[in-house]
Amino acid sequence: MLALIGKKIGMTQVFDETGRLSPATVIAVEANTVIGRKTEEKDGYNAVILGVQDMKKVRVTKPFAGQFPEGVAPKKVVREMRDFPAQVEVGQALGVDLFNGTRFVDVVATSKGKGFQGVVKRWGFGGGRNTHGSKFHREPGSTGQSTYPHKSFKNVKLPGHMGHERVTVQNLKVLRVDAENGFIVIRGAVPGPRNALVVVRSAVKKAK
Repeated sequence: MLALIGKKIGMTQVFDETGRLSPATVIAVEANTVIGRKTEEKDGYNAVILGVQDMKKVRVTKPFAGQFPEGVAPKKVVREMRDFPAQVEVGQALGVDLFNGTRFVDVVATSKGKGFQGVVKRWGFGGGRNTHGSKFHREPGSTGQSTYPHKSFKNVKLPGHMGHERVTVQNLKVLRVDAENGFIVIRGAVPGPRNALVVVRSAVKKAK
């Protein structure tokens, strides 16, 4: 599938030809450099390795620099995109114009971290009464059995770390592709904070 590495700029509003307003997310896509390719014959699957954001020379170790071909500067961010349909060559720079004609995309990103949260915020528990004398407000309640087996079952919803996990939002409509400025405008929200790294790929469940 077609895929590029981008950066979430923020949200805005877009009006279509009929004056209908749509919430939209703007994603900046700088030049994605093709670092390498994997083939079915040699590696067992087809893939393209892309990289963005040049690294400073003083921060590049020799082992890390060895994975980049001659003439390509080492990149901070490297991602492998499987089943890449476009014919590309190592060292080639890919832009957002790759999505010209694509109607729907999937966006993969890391969601915002919420830290350690209780069951009310993390799982949407209703909680107990707030009246005077109630000793049950935001607690999770009983998690085990009063008789055999004396244990808590797996996958019980409990307090814990919330957010900061890989999230994929599917079937987002492409509203605009600005190849000149390197932006793609997508209808709806995208996971992660501003300036977060995202991967935009052609939708798996919807046709172009």
